[in-house]
Amino acid sequence: MKIEPTKITIAELAKGYTDNKEGGVTGFSGKLDIRPPYQREFVYKDKQRGSVIDTVMKGFPLNVMYWAVRPDGTFEIIDGQQRTISICQYMNGDFSFNNLYIQNLQDDQRQKFKDYELTIYLCSGTDTERLDWFRTINIAGEQLTDQELRNALYSGSWVTDAKRYFSRTAGPAYGLGGKYLDGTPIRQDYLETIINWISGGNIEDYMAKHQHDLDAKNEWEYFQKIIDWIDKNFIVYRKEMKGIPWGILYKELKNSQLNQIKLENEISQLMEDEEVTNKKGIYAYVLNRNERNLNIRIFSPNQKREVFERQKGKCAKCKKDFEIEEMEADHVTPWSEGGRTEASNCQMLCKEDNRRKGAR
Repeated sequence: MKIEPTKITIAELAKGYTDNKEGGVTGFSGKLDIRPPYQREFVYKDKQRGSVIDTVMKGFPLNVMYWAVRPDGTFEIIDGQQRTISICQYMNGDFSFNNLYIQNLQDDQRQKFKDYELTIYLCSGTDTERLDWFRTINIAGEQLTDQELRNALYSGSWVTDAKRYFSRTAGPAYGLGGKYLDGTPIRQDYLETIINWISGGNIEDYMAKHQHDLDAKNEWEYFQKIIDWIDKNFIVYRKEMKGIPWGILYKELKNSQLNQIKLENEISQLMEDEEVTNKKGIYAYVLNRNERNLNIRIFSPNQKREVFERQKGKCAKCKKDFEIEEMEADHVTPWSEGGRTEASNCQMLCKEDNRRKGAR
C-alpha cells in the first residue's frame, strides 16, 4: 500500500458535487466517488455536521481524510465520507449554520471557507489492501456494522441494487414493512434481516453466491411476500409485532391455512393475560404452540418459601427431605390448563422429580 499526502481546497472538493439516490454521490469534478459500496449512508445529525462547518469557519484543522486511487486515475473515499458530505452540502446550500447559508456569508467569509485546505492521504494498492486499510483506520471512529463489512467484502451489482431497496431511509422496504423491522435501513439492519431470512441464517454464504447477480429483485419479491403474509394473517397491528423473526415463521408456515379471526382472538386474550410476561412472543406461540415464547410468570421467592414451609421441606412427589435450594417450584395445574402463578397452585419438587415431570 502506497500512501501520499496532498492538499485540496473545499472549492475543489465540492466542484461538481452530486447526490443521486440511485447513482451515488460524487465530487471533485466527478473524479471522487464519495460513497463506494462499502460505505454507509449519510448518518451525521445536524449537530455533527454543524461541528464540521464550525471547525472550518474557525480555521481549525479537520482530521485527515483517506482516498483510494483507482486504476483509471479517479478516487474513492476510504475515510471521511461524513465530513465530505457535510462540507459539500453546505457549499450546495442544503443547510444553514448559525442561521446562515453559504450565500448569506460576507464575500470574504465565503471565500475563506472555499479556500480552506483539506489534508488528503492518497492510498494506492489492491482492492483487498484498500479494504483492510479502511477497516484499520475506522477502528477509532464509529464502528461499521457486520452487514456494512459484508457489503464491502461482497460489493458489486447485487449489493448496489439490494441497498436501493433495503438501505434507504423512507425507501421501499421502510415504506412497506418498516413497522415490522428492528433497526434502521441506513445502518444496513433491514438488508441484514432479509438476507438472514431468505438464507436461513447463512448470510455470508448467500452473499458470496449472489455477489455478481445483476439485481436484487428476488430478495425484494421475497420480502414483499413475507409482508403480505403478515398483513393477511394478522389483522390488528400492535407495537409488539416489531422485531419478530417473521421470515422464519413465514418459511415454516407459508403453506398453512391460518384463521385470521381465531388468531386475533387468541392474541387479544394472551395480551391481557398477566401470566404472559413476553408479549412479543405471543405471535410465535399462536403459530408454533411453544410456551417458551411466552415466558410464563415464575413463582416469587416468597411464594416458594411459603410452599416449602407448608410441605415441611418435603418433595411433593417422592416425600423426601430437601433444602429449599435443592427444590424447584412447579405449577400444580399448568398455565395451559388455566393454572395461575400463585402459592395455592404451587408445589415444591426435588430437581429430579421436576425434570421427570417436565419430560412427560
